[in-house]
Amino acid sequence: MTNQDQLIIQKVLQGNTNAFAELVDAYKNLVFTVALKMVKNREEAEEVSQDTFIKAYKNLSKFKGDSKFSTWLYTITYHNCLDRFKKNEKDYKTDSIENMLSFNVCSTDDVLKTIERQDRATILKDCLDELPEEERTILWFFYYKELSLKEIVNITQFSEANVKVKLHRGRKHLLSIVKEKFEPEMIAHYGKK
Repeated sequence: MTNQDQLIIQKVLQGNTNAFAELVDAYKNLVFTVALKMVKNREEAEEVSQDTFIKAYKNLSKFKGDSKFSTWLYTITYHNCLDRFKKNEKDYKTDSIENMLSFNVCSTDDVLKTIERQDRATILKDCLDELPEEERTILWFFYYKELSLKEIVNITQFSEANVKVKLHRGRKHLLSIVKEKFEPEMIAHYGKK
């Protein structure tokens, strides 16, 4: 947590409610981006963002500063999105992780070498959309938002071992989806392996 955040939080806790607007200004884009990536709808993301800041304000005294303030907001946003999914009974879809192709699964590069670079983001989005909710979310936090395992643990409230397993399974699952979708096309175009 930055010293500036700490000072603002102290002001709010001492009764200066207007100081909370500074935190909202500092983190509104982060909260909205997370919400939009999860709920896939601008209006719902705006509602989730508002709910997040309302909950953060009401529970600010519970923030102990053990983690970054942004991680605490991620956690609230994440849980608000999950609550919205349960309420609306919608499938949750996380947007693509354009730069995720760089993760170290050896055969991923082999499978994707023949696919044009500008098409990778679109292809990856389609494949990611097929992953289970938890795998998509954890992969998105880890690769797109570049959160540490500890931050993901704090947000999702899974154990570190569970997050590692979900990352591993998510990578393997994503690779199998990519292979399933594009290996037949590659074989047809380039011949047998």
